[in-house]
Amino acid sequence: MNTQNVVVLGASPREDRYSNKAVRELVHHNYNVYPIHPLSPDIHGKKCYKHLDNVPCQVDTLTLYVGAARSTPLIENILAIKPSRIIMNPGAENDLLETKAKEHNIEVVRGCTLVMLNTGQF
Repeated sequence: MNTQNVVVLGASPREDRYSNKAVRELVHHNYNVYPIHPLSPDIHGKKCYKHLDNVPCQVDTLTLYVGAARSTPLIENILAIKPSRIIMNPGAENDLLETKAKEHNIEVVRGCTLVMLNTGQF
């Protein structure tokens, strides 16, 4: 059993979305998954949390599936949960968040969670 806690910011209940596929694959790879979605009760059997500050544990990885327009207002919330690593998936890059995260000694990876999982690089 994997003990890493992974938050999926921008998780979607829609199965055609990459964030949905990421939740599914993270569950498949036995990670502790915490999807963030304001309305959906669960995704792939994992309880959804409305806000980052509702996540009940230390966060090892935050994988980002929202663009800069949506993540910039959340920078302080993201830094407050102190993830060890942030993965900025394609289309979710945010230069300001990256700079602030690095100032707080948070590793930032510009990559694809799905590719990383399926190539053993996660």
